[in-house]
Amino acid sequence: MLSIFDWIRQSRSGAELIATLQYFQNHSADFFQAQEAISGPISLFNRPCKRCWLYSCQDNLEFLYCKTCMEIIARAKLLGHQSRQAIVVWAHVASLPKQLESKTGFYSNHIYGSYIHDAQHFMLMMNRFKLKPWIQELLIYHGTDLKGLLQIFPTIANTARGGMGDIICRAIHQDSRFPMDMLRIRFFSDAYQLFTPHVREQKGLLTFEVRNFLKLLEMASIFRSLLLPEDQQILRNMTNLKNKSEEQFFWGRITGYLSSEAKDMLNAWNFRQWSKNQITLLYELFDYVKYTS
Repeated sequence: MLSIFDWIRQSRSGAELIATLQYFQNHSADFFQAQEAISGPISLFNRPCKRCWLYSCQDNLEFLYCKTCMEIIARAKLLGHQSRQAIVVWAHVASLPKQLESKTGFYSNHIYGSYIHDAQHFMLMMNRFKLKPWIQELLIYHGTDLKGLLQIFPTIANTARGGMGDIICRAIHQDSRFPMDMLRIRFFSDAYQLFTPHVREQKGLLTFEVRNFLKLLEMASIFRSLLLPEDQQILRNMTNLKNKSEEQFFWGRITGYLSSEAKDMLNAWNFRQWSKNQITLLYELFDYVKYTS
């Protein structure tokens, strides 16, 4: 029989993962054992579900899925937009957040779904704009008491490179690489980066202490709010310039019409001295913070 975690690993896309988590809010693992029949040997008149490959298909041979998979797929078709805005957090911590266990505070109405695997592992799905307030709440309630690793990555569609179940398994494979001496965050701007984390690690774009990561989110929010989109793009393009005189020209040109607040920000941050990787990370975090006027 499949456990709840087995059903999660069956998820092929972010939408299916949300649908699975939400489905289990109303059903227990025992429900499936009572409702579904194990499929017999594959034959012309009998075949297992095309998705889980365990339970029988519906009585009508036109159906390719069991009842449970059909309901999850039907739910997933309505969650495409939600999935594209969602992120997944896989956590390996010394102890679970108290509010998560009781479904209070942030967890009462700001997440798409959650799953507690055991006393040290849990998974959350939320809108990417909720990442910053969630981290802030963690620090408010737990401070330095919460230790472990939070792996954060966006959702994906089902492709030949792998599905959400494959990505989650990869995250689990990596979750015990650090000691429980502080709370760390591993940030993946693309879910497939979990297959080659060393590439991002070598660039200094992957692992952060939780407070440092929160500061980066705050900087991204300020940067996005003080600069117009076209100015943000000009600054991004400047990182690709190899000619110093050309870079000096564009820098003088853009600072000539920026607001005084924006110029003060860039000077205070010593932005011109930032490495290309630092700027790349800042722009990646734009997708996780809202514009504020």
